[in-house]
Amino acid sequence: MDFLFNTNAQFFIAAYLIGGIPFGLLLAKKFAGVDVQSSGSKSIGATNVLRVVKETNPSLAKKLGAATLALDAIKGVLVLAVAHFMGLSEATLWGISVLAVIGHCYSPYLGFEGGKGVATGMGVMMFMLPLETVIALVVWAVGAKVIRISSLSSLTALLALIIASFILHPDMAHAPVLIIGFVLFYKHIPNIIRLIKGEEKRVV
Repeated sequence: MDFLFNTNAQFFIAAYLIGGIPFGLLLAKKFAGVDVQSSGSKSIGATNVLRVVKETNPSLAKKLGAATLALDAIKGVLVLAVAHFMGLSEATLWGISVLAVIGHCYSPYLGFEGGKGVATGMGVMMFMLPLETVIALVVWAVGAKVIRISSLSSLTALLALIIASFILHPDMAHAPVLIIGFVLFYKHIPNIIRLIKGEEKRVV
């Protein structure tokens, strides 16, 4: 158990546990009295919170969706910021980033179920690769405006971020970026199948 006294290990555990906090589920239950895991796409993310709560309270849906998006993004950044302030290595920061996303996607509080990881991934990437993330956000905004399919916009933005990271930082170790990208793509497999079938719902 000596590893628990290792600073890196403590931050890795914290990243996973804090990343696993299901803010969307908690906010929707507390303020709207609905269980997002039983409705819509059954995801705990902002898009499903917006979709499910909108059925009964459209004005509240926007507020809870925005709050979920912000909190899911911040929870990964919070641990990263503290680790950075303490002078931990870049490799450790990337480990924290990966575990925060895994925590959200496979939450220990939800039987290792969770969300799609887009907001948490965006948060940690904004901290680690700010320019690439800005590019991805522009791609996402254009896709959201034109296509209005959340999953497709998110996946396109993710692909843009990965490509941009290879162009702007060709010498960096890309393994953490690819791991996060793989987890997000994997969590979107049901969406990809619906996209292929033409059954994926638009955000209206």
